[in-house]
Amino acid sequence: MSSQNLCMIVVAGASGRMGQAIIRVIEEMPGAKLVGALERKGADTIGRDAGELAGVGTSGVIITDNQDDVLQGADAIIDFTTPETSVAFSKVAAEHGLIHVIGTTGCSQEQDAEIAEAGSNGRIVKSGNMSLGVNLLSVLVEQAAKALGGDDWDLEILEMHHKHKVDAPSGTAYLLGEAAAKGREIDLHSNSVRSRDGVTGARGDGTIGFATLRGGSVVGEHSVIIAGEGEQITLSHSALDRSIFARGAVKAALWAKSQNPGYYSMLDVLGLSKT
Repeated sequence: MSSQNLCMIVVAGASGRMGQAIIRVIEEMPGAKLVGALERKGADTIGRDAGELAGVGTSGVIITDNQDDVLQGADAIIDFTTPETSVAFSKVAAEHGLIHVIGTTGCSQEQDAEIAEAGSNGRIVKSGNMSLGVNLLSVLVEQAAKALGGDDWDLEILEMHHKHKVDAPSGTAYLLGEAAAKGREIDLHSNSVRSRDGVTGARGDGTIGFATLRGGSVVGEHSVIIAGEGEQITLSHSALDRSIFARGAVKAALWAKSQNPGYYSMLDVLGLSKT
């Protein structure tokens, strides 16, 4: 495949667990080529070969903190970092006409708005989860929430991740919550319950509850429980390997190469979007 047909990808947070998983996927996926690896200033992996660190052999791509040099000649940047870093990258990507694939979670409403604004000039794909299974689950949750009204059916979202995850609830839990809220035609933020402690009183009709568990090395477990009188429906997804997120992110970069500027989700990439 000629270099013109390849998607030249820079990985941000290249020495982290997700960064290394993305590098491994780029190495094996046709149409993708690793051309840059970024890390925060002062990281002890700066100067190392990104391919060797990820276990795929010498790549010739050296981990650096110099984003200006690394973005030259790139088509896309894949970013599973921090909300602040993702906001900054969204503006840089828009200025350089780059694809920006964002798997970062924990963004505030204000940060999401800044990223979406950058999508008017660039091509941004952002999702709380990049896997096919979770995005298909979100479609099913929306349909179920629409069919089962909030007066007679209570909806709870349960998630568990490894003990090192720093944000809660997870981006995937929010994604599923947004799908449920869309199905019910309500606003998630004003109808969600994030914690319960002490004497809370009876559960409010129509609310969407979140429960968070952390421990061990769990990659990701999510269940949407819809409970009615005398019956209960559970829709769930188990992530067994973080390569599913990396694979989705690289597919998103390849897909976005032929798209117009805009702010996209994985539902668009996977052809599951209704619009």
